[in-house]
Amino acid sequence: MYYFIGIKGSGMASLATILSDLGYQVEGSDIEKHFFTEEGLLQRNIKINKYDESNIKEGLTIVKGASIKEDNIELIKARKLNLEILEYNEMVGKLTDMFKTICICGCHGKTTTTTMLEQGLGSILKMNYLIGDGTGYANKENKFFALESCEYQRHFLKYNPYYTIITNVDLDHVDYYKDLEDIKDAYSEFANKTKKMVIACGDDQNTRDLKINKDIIYYGINDNNDVIAKNILYKDNGTSFDVVINNKLYYHYDLPIYGLHQVLDFLSVVTVSYLENIKGNILQENLANFTGAKRRFHITKINNNIIIDDYAHHPNEVKATINSVKQKYPDKKIVVIFQPHTFSRTKAFYKDFIEIFKKADYTYLLDIFPARERQEDYPDITSKIICEKLENSDIINISDAKILSKYDNTCFVFMSPNDISKLEDDLKELLKNKE
Repeated sequence: MYYFIGIKGSGMASLATILSDLGYQVEGSDIEKHFFTEEGLLQRNIKINKYDESNIKEGLTIVKGASIKEDNIELIKARKLNLEILEYNEMVGKLTDMFKTICICGCHGKTTTTTMLEQGLGSILKMNYLIGDGTGYANKENKFFALESCEYQRHFLKYNPYYTIITNVDLDHVDYYKDLEDIKDAYSEFANKTKKMVIACGDDQNTRDLKINKDIIYYGINDNNDVIAKNILYKDNGTSFDVVINNKLYYHYDLPIYGLHQVLDFLSVVTVSYLENIKGNILQENLANFTGAKRRFHITKINNNIIIDDYAHHPNEVKATINSVKQKYPDKKIVVIFQPHTFSRTKAFYKDFIEIFKKADYTYLLDIFPARERQEDYPDITSKIICEKLENSDIINISDAKILSKYDNTCFVFMSPNDISKLEDDLKELLKNKE
């Protein structure tokens, strides 16, 4: 049996569902709080325990989540019993050898791209998938495996890709990577593990700078790419554009996607389609009703208000989300509710956040979500370093939905990789009951 310590983590939940689908016995543990990642686990009747050392017995293979500390009582017990303990990325690495794995990496856009790939080509290519929103599926008979591949602590170097998609390269995870060159080196090393083809965003200069010695095809909107989106028209119901490959029209697309970043994500999927000799109309048909991944620009309409739930936490992601809101809802006020993620990222990018949030009508900031970090290591870093330099902003807590409910004809943009659903749910109820 595979036993997952920290089974509700986004990648962990996806991996657990995949192993279950492949016929393995799976069980795990986590905190009691409900997370959206549980849905796939519950559908498969995968047992979720409270942390308790009595859960750990002889014969288990332990899969350890990245957030699990060494003082976890189950992990301590597992080490005492000398059980096999695999890190999440080690277990995923084993799966990449079983299929033609399409690894989707990049500092932004991984989840959306993987979701597009699965929904657009999954049935055609007979594709398993692991998406970082808690979604996973596998069938032993399938040939392909779409895998969201994270660069944190060079975890993706455990994977063996058939295709590698690189959406962009940017400085992130500043608690681990020394600088931009360090993260470029990691991406270069990963890309050079590719068996078939590297598919990379050629509009991103950092991606162009990678030292890749494998066959590569570039996509983007600039003319120096191999796969190009032309005649782009942004509309309130989506975006239309032509895709030109090697100077020949591949297909004209009209899809419910928003912002240039999603067009670029889609181009990587088009490239896979082209390389696998699939006709262009297939993607149009399969993605005509594309709704995105969980917590990626998820829209709820309440009267004349819009609530958007998004995972964005890096400045470039936040900027892209706000630009998409402006495209889709040009006549509404924009109120941002943002929870910074980690003290190190906030310290590195707070000036960027300030400039980006100037595009909103008002910005509310929650306390920083620490993840793996400690406040005492960053005593001067709080959400105030953004708020105090940003007009039309304030600090808010998870119980302050009434403060938000005063707005009308507004697009509320919730952005955080952490679950801040209580604040969002409370606001929804207040807006529904508003006279």
